[in-house]
Amino acid sequence: MGGFSPIHLLVLAVVAILLLGGGRFSSLMGDVAKGVKNFKKGMAEEDETRPSARIEAKSAAEPAFDRDGNRVREGVREDR
Repeated sequence: MGGFSPIHLLVLAVVAILLLGGGRFSSLMGDVAKGVKNFKKGMAEEDETRPSARIEAKSAAEPAFDRDGNRVREGVREDR
């Protein structure tokens, strides 16, 4: 039980155009394209307006324990 072949998809597209009509189908696809364009525009504007959204590390974090499990710095909870 395989998927749809290109012939099946073509038949479905023809039936959709016949049911919806050429003008309605065309306007529907135009509305979808406008929605995608507005979404991309909104995502680009969000990146421009929120420069603080990107977090940059000022320095590397210091480890709390060494490889043997000995505490390297103070102020570390002993949860383990």
